Amino acid sequence: MDQLPEKIDSKFRFVLLAAQRAEQMMRGARPRIESKHRKVTRIAMEEILSGAVEWDYGPPEPELLDDELEELAAEEAALIGD
Repeated sequence: MDQLPEKIDSKFRFVLLAAQRAEQMMRGARPRIESKHRKVTRIAMEEILSGAVEWDYGPPEPELLDDELEELAAEEAALIGD
């Protein structure tokens, strides 16, 4: 793993992506490539290195206003029965 794909900025991100993809396969997703490996982690790493897995950062999480946080806390308390 000397050379990471251009879109992946660090080894840490590569590991996170591979872990997420391996979890998807453990839950039933089919591999997107043929591999000589049997372990889902190795297959996930090969998929990412070959470009078979598309990913993006996604939109940023919107920040909640203080009023919205208070409303959510009140709703959670009502659900729990506090």
